[in-house]
Amino acid sequence: MLFVAITTFAYEPMDNQQHLNAAAPNEHSEKEHVESTTFDAGKMILEHVADSHDWHMWGEGDHAVSIPLPIIIYSDKGFDVFSSSRFHHGHASFQSKYNYRLHEGNVVVFDDLTGNIDEEATAKLTDFSLTKNVASMLVTMLLMLWVFITVAKAYKNNQGKAPRGLQSFVEPLIIFVRDDVAKPSIGDKRYEKFMPFLLTVFFFIMFSNYLGLIPVFPGGVNLTGSISIAMVLAGFTLLITFVVANKHYWRHVFAMPGVPIPVLIILTPIEILGVFLRPFVLMIRLFANITAGHIIALAFFSLIFIFGEMNTGLGFGVSIFSLVFTVFMGFLELLVAFLQAYVFTLLSAIYFGSAIDEGHDVHNHVDDHAVEKH
Repeated sequence: MLFVAITTFAYEPMDNQQHLNAAAPNEHSEKEHVESTTFDAGKMILEHVADSHDWHMWGEGDHAVSIPLPIIIYSDKGFDVFSSSRFHHGHASFQSKYNYRLHEGNVVVFDDLTGNIDEEATAKLTDFSLTKNVASMLVTMLLMLWVFITVAKAYKNNQGKAPRGLQSFVEPLIIFVRDDVAKPSIGDKRYEKFMPFLLTVFFFIMFSNYLGLIPVFPGGVNLTGSISIAMVLAGFTLLITFVVANKHYWRHVFAMPGVPIPVLIILTPIEILGVFLRPFVLMIRLFANITAGHIIALAFFSLIFIFGEMNTGLGFGVSIFSLVFTVFMGFLELLVAFLQAYVFTLLSAIYFGSAIDEGHDVHNHVDDHAVEKH
């Protein structure tokens, strides 16, 4: 991420200087031209943390270097499949079944005659494109498959031997999730059927977060910082909770035992709301924490060019502080990347445990029955 930010900004002063030195036909147009070349920190930060139809490597504007991704559009005229390089970094249209153009990261239908977006035709488009986030998700999945297939083969070929290589990295993490997350939260006798999901979500989030910290391809993508990715992960947690929930769980949600009916009128809606708020908070926590790290680092890089536009010496002075703080943030992000995977997995396990808990009444009944039998 740091490398991408540095190389991105490295082109900006050159472009600005070239534009500022260019001759302007009048004072008004010159003023507009200077304003258009002013460094926009907010725009730059949002572009780097948002999804896109190409995988940006480095550079800005005409100097940008990126990996084009396939664009798949379905409309009333059928499917259109073409490369995002057709748009030339958003500066051109591509004529096929419709005249397509990128607008604020979205594929729209552009009317050359009016110079505006054709809203009616755009509403007919369904975008199935392989965006940067989707490509990064596929890379993460392939990485996980390679890691676990390699480890599984190692266990098969080295039975009874001490783990080595990838085994020595993966085994402690699996044991950690089993002994410190699943068993305490779900129970020693019922945790096993939840382990596949818990391990999958733990390693997916962890691998995605660490790949996002790598500044070059296939890293540098804010995958789990995407609200849609976080929402799907939290949605799986909610769905599994609904599937495994027992009568005791739903009884406490809709009519908590021992609570007077007038109080239930107030308490029951709160409990129902809480069922959906838990995965919602799970989603926001993952999204906000991962995105915040990227935004903070990019914001401190932006200070270099904000102060540099005021004074060159001031920009160099601020750059020392910005680089030192960004390196510190990078090390902090290494910890956050693991912690967010752990917290998401732990809270999911706690929700599963509460959904299958039989309650004190069942335990007391079993204990009384055992005493009577004795």
